[in-house]
Amino acid sequence: MNKKWITGSKLWSVAMITAMLAACSSPAATNSTANAATSTTGTTKTVSVSEQTSVKYADLVSLDADDTNVSWSETDSTTIKLSGKTATVTGSGAKAANGSVTISEAGTYVLSGELTDGQIVVNVTDKGTVHLVLNGATIHDNDSAAIYIKEAGKAVITLQEGTENAVSDGTTYVYADDATDEPDAAIFSKADLTFNGTGKLNVTGNYNEGITSKDDLIIVSGTINVKAADDGIKGKDMLAVQEGTITVDAEGDGMKSTNDIDAEKGFVAIAGGTFDIQSGNDGIQAETALVTDGGTFNIVTGGGSANAPAKAEEGPFGGGGGTPPTDMGTPPDGEPPADMPAADGTNAAGTAPASSADKASTTASDADAATTTTTETESTSAKALKAGADLTVNGGTYTIDSMDDSLHSNSNVTINDGKITLESGDDGIHADLALTINGGTINIAKSYEGLEGATITLNDGDVDVTSSDDGVNASGDITAATADAAATTEEDNTQTTDATTASNISVTETTGKTSTTTDTDQSTDASGNTRPQGGAPGGMPGESAGNSELHINGGSLTVNADGDGLDSNGSIYMTGGTVIVNGPTNDGNGPLDYDGTFELSGGYLIAAGSSGMAQGTSESSTQNTIVMTFPETQKAGTLVHIQDSDGNNIITFAPAKDYQSVVISSPDLKEDGSYEIYSGGTSTGTATDGLYTDGTYSGGTKVVTFQSTSNVTWVNESGVTTANTGMGGPGGGRGQGGFGGGRNRTESGTTTDSTSTNATDSENSAK
Repeated sequence: MNKKWITGSKLWSVAMITAMLAACSSPAATNSTANAATSTTGTTKTVSVSEQTSVKYADLVSLDADDTNVSWSETDSTTIKLSGKTATVTGSGAKAANGSVTISEAGTYVLSGELTDGQIVVNVTDKGTVHLVLNGATIHDNDSAAIYIKEAGKAVITLQEGTENAVSDGTTYVYADDATDEPDAAIFSKADLTFNGTGKLNVTGNYNEGITSKDDLIIVSGTINVKAADDGIKGKDMLAVQEGTITVDAEGDGMKSTNDIDAEKGFVAIAGGTFDIQSGNDGIQAETALVTDGGTFNIVTGGGSANAPAKAEEGPFGGGGGTPPTDMGTPPDGEPPADMPAADGTNAAGTAPASSADKASTTASDADAATTTTTETESTSAKALKAGADLTVNGGTYTIDSMDDSLHSNSNVTINDGKITLESGDDGIHADLALTINGGTINIAKSYEGLEGATITLNDGDVDVTSSDDGVNASGDITAATADAAATTEEDNTQTTDATTASNISVTETTGKTSTTTDTDQSTDASGNTRPQGGAPGGMPGESAGNSELHINGGSLTVNADGDGLDSNGSIYMTGGTVIVNGPTNDGNGPLDYDGTFELSGGYLIAAGSSGMAQGTSESSTQNTIVMTFPETQKAGTLVHIQDSDGNNIITFAPAKDYQSVVISSPDLKEDGSYEIYSGGTSTGTATDGLYTDGTYSGGTKVVTFQSTSNVTWVNESGVTTANTGMGGPGGGRGQGGFGGGRNRTESGTTTDSTSTNATDSENSAK
C-alpha cells in the first residue's frame, strides 16, 4: 500500500522531525569537537517527538438526528409480532415468509415476541433509514445471522425502555456457495448501524462474532451484553460509544474497528460508559486511532497477566538482570581464554570449540523451530487497549489485567487524565514512538516493563510502576527512516482532523530553561564512544548511545524494578517533579541506566538499589547530586538520611528493597556544601513511597561526613570517591580524601526535618 496524502501541517511536522532525527543520529563527536547539545527546562521551546494531543471523541464522531431518535408511535410504525417460527406484520414495508421477516422500505418497525428459528432481513435499496425498535423481542436463527442488515442507508436499533431483548445464532451457518462468507455475526450490517435507547440487549454469537457492521457502528446508549465465539463488537470504518453499559465475553477481540485501507477510518472513539470486557485476544483494538474521553473500564485479556509466557531480560547478563558471568576475564597476555570463541567462531587455538559441530548440526532445525515459534507468538495479541496509530486517554477509570501490553500503540500514546490501574504480562504502557503523560493517576501493579517508548515524557500526573525488568525503558532509536515509516503509518492508518494533526510525530513545546553542553564536557572511551563525566558510563563497552530519550518535567514517578529503574538507550532529562526508584538488588542492573547523559536541572530524585552498575547524573546537570555507595548491602526499610552541617534535613528515605547505592538530588544540595549521611534510625514524619516529610529524624548511625566537590559527588564510607566504572563490582571501599567517617563509625545523630522534601511542593515548584 503506497498512499500519499500528507496535509500541509503534517508534512511540515514530518519534515521538521526528519531533519531533527537526522541530526540526532549523526556520529558522536570526540572531545576535540565543540558540538553542542541542548536540553530544555523552563519556558524554552524545543523540538521533540512528544506532543500532547488534544484529540477527543467530539473531534472524530458526530451524531445526526436518526442516531439519537428513540421515539415512535403505533400509528406511524409497522408492528412485527414474533411467535415461534412465524411472524405477523401489521403495517407496510415488511413481509413475513418461511419464518423470516424482510423489510424493504425505510421507516420504523417495532418488534416483540419470540422467533425461535428465523431472520430479520433489512433490504432497502433506496438507501433510506430503517428504525428497528426491540420492544421485548427474542430472535434466533439456527444457520445465519438473526438480524441481517443487507442494504440500507442506515439502520438504527432502539432498545425500548424497560425491556429485555435477545439475539442469537447457531454454531453453523449455511451459505449460498463456497465463495460467500457473510453474514458471520448474530447481528450483521452492511450499512451504518446505531444502537440507542435505555433497554437491555443480550447478543450471543455462537458461530463467530456478536455484533458486526461493515460500515460505522455507533452505540449511543443502552445495556448491551455480548458473548461471542470470536470478536464481540466490530465496526469496520468506526466504532464509537457515547454512553451505555457494555459487557463483552469474547474468545477473540472484545471491541474493534478494522478498516486498514482508508486513513480516515478504522478508529475507535469512546466518550463514556461502563465496560466489562473479557477477551481471548485484544480488549479494545483500533486499526488506526483509539481515543477514550471517559468511562469505567474493567478489562481482562488472555486470561490475565498470570497467563503470560515467562520472559527473560534481553540484557548482557540475561534473565531478570542476572549477575555478570565470572569467566569474562582476559589473561594477562591479552589472549582470550582457550575455550572462548573468537569473532570468527574459533577459539584461541584457531579451532572450533568442542561443542561447535553439535551446534552446527542442529542449526537448521533450530532455525525452523524459531521461525515456527515466532509465527505462533505474533499471531496472538492479548493487549487491553491497542491502537495501530495514536492512543489517547483523556479520562476515565481503568482496571486492567492483560496477558500482553495493557496500553499499546504502534505510534504514540498520550495520557492526559484518568485513573489507571494495570496488571500486565508484558509492558504496562508501550508506544513504538512517543509516550507522553500529561496527568492522571497511573498504578502499574505488575508488568515486565512498566513504561516503554522511544521517547518518554512525564509532564504531570502520579505514576507508580512495579516491573520484573526495567521500570521505565526509553528504547528503540528514532531515525529518519523511522520518521518516514511513521509518516507512512499516518498516511495509511490514522484519522486526519485538525485535532489529530498536532499529534503523532510533531513539534512540541515544553517548559523550562535551556542548558547547553558541548562535547568538551564529555570524555571518550577506548572505543571512541562519548560518555559523560561524573556519571558512570552507560551500556556495554563498545556501545554508543542511541537517541531514545526520557524527559521528566513534573509530576511524580515511583518505580520498583527488578531490572533497571530508569533506562534510556539515549539520554535522560529531568527538569522537575519527584522521582523515587527502588531498583534492582542484583549487580547486573542499576537504579539508573543511560547510554548518553542524564542532565538534571530541577525536581527531586532518589534512586536506591544495587551498586555494581550504579550511575549518577551527568556533570552537565545544573542541580547537584550525591551518589552514596555503602560498604555492604542495607536491608529494605533501613533509613537513609542526609543533612547539612547545620543539621538541616535534606532527605530522609526508606528504600522498599535491599540496597547498596543511593542517588539523591535535591534543590537543597549545594555544590560546595558540607553534608552528613546516616543509616538506620527512625523518623516521626509521614512517609509517602518511603520519602519522609516533616517530623524529626533520630537514632541513626553516621556513615560519613564530606564536602560536596562538584555537581555530582560520589561518596562511600571513607568520603568523596570516584565514579563507578559501570561494570559491576563491590560497593564501598576506600576512596580518595573526604571528611572523617571511617567504616566502623557509630556516632548517632538527631535532626528535625524542618526543611524536609515535600513531594507535593516539589511538583508545584516544577510547574
